[in-house]
Amino acid sequence: MEVITTGCIVAPRGFQAGTTYCGIKITKDSLDLGIIFSEYPATGAALFTTNQIYAAPVRISKKIIKKGRVRAFVMNSGNANACTGEQGYKDAAEMVRIAARCLKISEDELLVASTGIIGRLLPMDKIAAGIQTAANSLGSTQEHGNAMARAIMTTDTKQKAVAVRLKINKKNVTIGGITKGAGMIAPNLATTLCFLTTDVSMPAMLLNECLRNSAESSFNRITIDGHMSTNDTIAIIANGASGVTITEKNSDLLIFQQGLDYVTSTLAKAIVMDGEGATKFVQIDVISARSRNEAARIARSIADSPLVKTALNGEDPNWGRIVSAAGYAGVELDESKVTLFINNILIFAKGMPTQCDLNALSRSMKDRNITIRLELGLGNYNDTVWTCDLSHEYVTINAEYHT
Repeated sequence: MEVITTGCIVAPRGFQAGTTYCGIKITKDSLDLGIIFSEYPATGAALFTTNQIYAAPVRISKKIIKKGRVRAFVMNSGNANACTGEQGYKDAAEMVRIAARCLKISEDELLVASTGIIGRLLPMDKIAAGIQTAANSLGSTQEHGNAMARAIMTTDTKQKAVAVRLKINKKNVTIGGITKGAGMIAPNLATTLCFLTTDVSMPAMLLNECLRNSAESSFNRITIDGHMSTNDTIAIIANGASGVTITEKNSDLLIFQQGLDYVTSTLAKAIVMDGEGATKFVQIDVISARSRNEAARIARSIADSPLVKTALNGEDPNWGRIVSAAGYAGVELDESKVTLFINNILIFAKGMPTQCDLNALSRSMKDRNITIRLELGLGNYNDTVWTCDLSHEYVTINAEYHT
């Protein structure tokens, strides 16, 4: 597997991207609108937020994706077009119409997405001009791909993109992806915004299964603040430009799935690493649970605890907060069987703190990467969640993020 770190969304053959600043964001000359386009007919799959309050572009894209044919994405940042009523829905539909006309494709081959502040109507005059400009600037250079990764950013401090090149049937196959997100992160089925491209050909139903598998092992394993977005969308286009076709579950599909998993897990971790105000990347492993669901519930309970997250920010191995968060997750536990490790140092066992090397533990808490391993001693199932700490900077960023 060859990892690609520049121009990632257009790294697969037959894809182009175009971006512009059309005036949605306050900061002038920052990119806020983009298009990803397949030069060839393609299939697509997408997953969306399970938040019952969801944005107009999600409503539109949910309908379009049912046909399984997608050739393009059009998206804006700086305005979520969420909680905007029927006018918001009309505006999202208009974005689709304008982009389809500019790209000379059918309206049912194009997904729309938005991210940014909730509760504001889109400035459609600026959007319309921006879509035309983005469509006229389409290209497949690394600069085009890098610009696309920047165009979807909101409070992100860095662009998030990766691609991989694989060998399937002795042919090169590429999978590329970009994502955004630094706050309002607790995905369920999807992440804030994530767009994927591949030059494999695959039926939409099989592609959807691959996407669902990858999201479950990556984006559904992250949390920053326990707050699910109204706009979560993860979508993929497969255009077959590599000459490789996968139509059934076989060794070729396994290779593709592994590549897709690498892309989505890399992007998901990048979101956590760029969490608003974050200073720590934290992996929480819950081991030997009765079921994976119970392991996941405990891991998320620990990851979403403000007290655990602030202790991590203070570089304090406050094990009491960790075990108590596990205890209120709604899973039956036997305290005498619970064992806790922080950075591979045993700190709690058999209902009691251990006589560990506190100086070594304290030194390890200064590392950027922190690992919490909680062994339940109840079964054979495990789960992992990735999160970050909670800092003063997180409060400052979100206190100043006004509607």
